[in-house]
Amino acid sequence: MKKNRLMAMAMAGAVVMSMAACGSNAAPEKAATEAAKETAAATEAAKDGASAETKAAADTSDVSNASNVAPEIPDGATVIKLGTTVNEQDSFQIAAVKFAELVQENTNGAYAIEIHPNGDLGGERDMLESMQMGTLDMGIVTSGPFVNFSQDMGVLDMPYLFANKEQAYAVFDGEVGRELLDTLEGSGLKGLAYAERGFRNLTNNVRPIEKAEDLKGLKIRVMENEVYQKAFEALGVNATPMAWADCLTALQQGTVDGEENPINVINSYKLWESQKYVTLDGHSYSTAIITMSLDKFNSLDADTQKVFLDAAQQAAEYERAWVADQEAGQLQAMKDNGMEIVENPDVDSFKEAVKSVYDAYPQYDEYVKKINEVIATVG
Repeated sequence: MKKNRLMAMAMAGAVVMSMAACGSNAAPEKAATEAAKETAAATEAAKDGASAETKAAADTSDVSNASNVAPEIPDGATVIKLGTTVNEQDSFQIAAVKFAELVQENTNGAYAIEIHPNGDLGGERDMLESMQMGTLDMGIVTSGPFVNFSQDMGVLDMPYLFANKEQAYAVFDGEVGRELLDTLEGSGLKGLAYAERGFRNLTNNVRPIEKAEDLKGLKIRVMENEVYQKAFEALGVNATPMAWADCLTALQQGTVDGEENPINVINSYKLWESQKYVTLDGHSYSTAIITMSLDKFNSLDADTQKVFLDAAQQAAEYERAWVADQEAGQLQAMKDNGMEIVENPDVDSFKEAVKSVYDAYPQYDEYVKKINEVIATVG
């Protein structure tokens, strides 16, 4: 529980610090976190026509007992369909359930969230395209596919952009994060808040990876994202982009040597069944965006829009705390199931190898500068 209290305090501090650094017109709200016994909430005004978008602090005191079962849909509720590509043990399910609980509670049952996990509504890019067309209401989607809908979003996938989670939270929960989400509106998407996928790490079934040169020649699955592909090519990898569902099959059949994902994913999908080695290189902090069809969002009245925005932010913070709470146990489970974990690789060798990726994407220089300015206020 002490760990939970510290995490809740750290996240709240990151949110407040990022808002102060950006000079936003934030008005305080009351929101007690029982675990931390701290009042650390803030409201950040964001541009959305005449209405204000707000962010409220989440109660993360019960994350150790988080539910992955969605509340029952009450009679007469307007049903909002939300899709994910992951299973019910994944952190996205935790975020989706918390979001559903908050929306239902704060609209007095007028709205209910119907959660569809396991890729039932398509892959991540499929879901985003469905939201564009208005045939899907919502989804929780990793950052990778968003570059196909807003070029600026590609900056989030630049390698070794963040050194720790506090830096990432300060950026995503502040002005820069909202500015990036707003770029999605040109593609008919509404970004509500940033949940967490986590720092991505390497796995493979060939050899332990201690330094960058150990990767050379390996065939590694990467997300369907040009930045990721170039980063791994710079490391001497045969980078193979493919959808996650296809990756699981490829790992089992041995047609790829490895992949890269956060600890939560490695654990929840029992990748020890096909992968022997894990390297905690943290090459990318992968966020996940709670996303809505812009048309669906605009169909809501202003009060309901605020409920959805607040619920998304609180669900995102809750999921982040859950990820942190679970991580040590997940690492131990990986070890118990025979995975060899390189906990302190030569990260500097990886950073040196991928410098060329920054040179290849000058279009991200302005956002990289903005992000680094926020990071400087956090340390």
